[in-house]
Amino acid sequence: MGLGTLQAWTLGLPTAVVYGSLALFISILHNVFLLYYVDTFVSVYKINKAAFWVGETVFLLWNSLNDPLFGWLSDRQFLSSQPWSGARLSSRAVVLARVRALGWHGPLLALSFLAFWVPWAPAGLQFLLCLCLYDGFLTLVDLHHHALLADLALSAHDRTHLNFYCSLFSAAGSLSVFASYAFWNKEDFSSFRAFCVALAAGSGLGFVGATRLLRRQVEAAGRGPECPALAEDGGLCGEELLTGCQDAGGITLGQYLQQLARHRNFLWFVGMDLVQVFHCHFNSNFFPLFLEHLLSDHISLSTGSFLLGVSYVAPHLNNLYFLPLCRRWGVYAVVRGLFLLKLGLSLLMLLAGPDRPSLLCLFIASNRVFTEGTCKLLTLVVSDLVDEDLVLNHRKQAASALLFGMVALVTKPGQTFAPLLGTWLLCFYTGHDLFQQPPLTPVGSAQPWPEAPAPAPAQAPTLRQGCFYLLVLVPITCALLQLFTWSQFTLHGRRLHMVKAQRQNLSRAQTLDVKMV
Repeated sequence: MGLGTLQAWTLGLPTAVVYGSLALFISILHNVFLLYYVDTFVSVYKINKAAFWVGETVFLLWNSLNDPLFGWLSDRQFLSSQPWSGARLSSRAVVLARVRALGWHGPLLALSFLAFWVPWAPAGLQFLLCLCLYDGFLTLVDLHHHALLADLALSAHDRTHLNFYCSLFSAAGSLSVFASYAFWNKEDFSSFRAFCVALAAGSGLGFVGATRLLRRQVEAAGRGPECPALAEDGGLCGEELLTGCQDAGGITLGQYLQQLARHRNFLWFVGMDLVQVFHCHFNSNFFPLFLEHLLSDHISLSTGSFLLGVSYVAPHLNNLYFLPLCRRWGVYAVVRGLFLLKLGLSLLMLLAGPDRPSLLCLFIASNRVFTEGTCKLLTLVVSDLVDEDLVLNHRKQAASALLFGMVALVTKPGQTFAPLLGTWLLCFYTGHDLFQQPPLTPVGSAQPWPEAPAPAPAQAPTLRQGCFYLLVLVPITCALLQLFTWSQFTLHGRRLHMVKAQRQNLSRAQTLDVKMV
């Protein structure tokens, strides 16, 4: 196959495939980050407790604020275009701007990921800088990637088509977790470091290639008057003008926040989602700890690697069959069913006790799978909240980007609370301080988990029992809190149908010069 033939073949790829491949390059990095960054700094770099807490506290503030901040900075150039100024932006120009931003921020995300695994500063300082740099570039990449979902397609069918490929490529990217556990060794970190270098290089080059290809496709679509190749798969055609910008300055940020504070369903949703974000990251951060202390004597290294891989791949595959369930019964009912399932499985595991390795393996994996699967559906709920916000406040234009940013502002602290509360609970219940303990051998090793000296006989069961109770009581508590807050959420059933109908009436009353794809 010649170079010209290869170029023609890549340009002929559906836009949905190219867009979905960006999720692959994010996923192969972020899953490894979530799984290993805490253990790396605690067990390998030996960060002290004070530096760890300071780093996580600063990260909590930065992680919460950068979503609305970067969202406003990235969209300011579009919102400032007033109709009387003559600076009318086309939707194709907006797409190209976002693709160019991804072309820059994606490789920078890969470099910031690489900075975790190579010691280059005192552990406390490196921990703080790496967390803030990585999360900053991840936020920029996520914002532009999610915004492209709305910019490349307008109909629900086409957006579902794009989201399908995102889930498919995210599942493929999660396969990096299968390989990661085979390289993970706290005593000899060089092999894991080399593995992370390979991931970063592949991700960075992938972002460059995918964004260039997507930019060429969008530019080619603008030159073709009919552009059939992109129209069939959710792509964008022509120079559709953005005519909703004139209402961008009609409300101040303070007025918007006052309206949001009166949005009852928004408040109940962010309360539920805060717990959800906490539980997702708790599972990611403490997965290796549970394997070491609860299953190290019962499963091999390959089995541990398989459990890790399944727990990261399966949630993305869940999205492929949860979406039909949502269309049939509604997102509210499916999410409530997942909360009930989480509660039931946790109670069953609590009654069974810590001495059933097979049941423990199933519970550890399924707990993460169903928790992460729930997260994949909540974007649909936020979209419904955007509709309700528009109807309640009689807006001429939906404030979708700002609402997504405000959800992240309130819920992202759960990502920081997870490692802090988890390490504190373990120390409080067992007296086992992760910051002062010798490193543990990996799952499947011939030695028992404590290297030396062995604790007194009465202490070892206490640590194992503590890990078990942490494993089951956290999801029980989270499920109960979420079932209560979700029961107060009323944007479903008849009310949701009413909001959707009013939103459609408003849309018909304000005909925009935007083509449906």
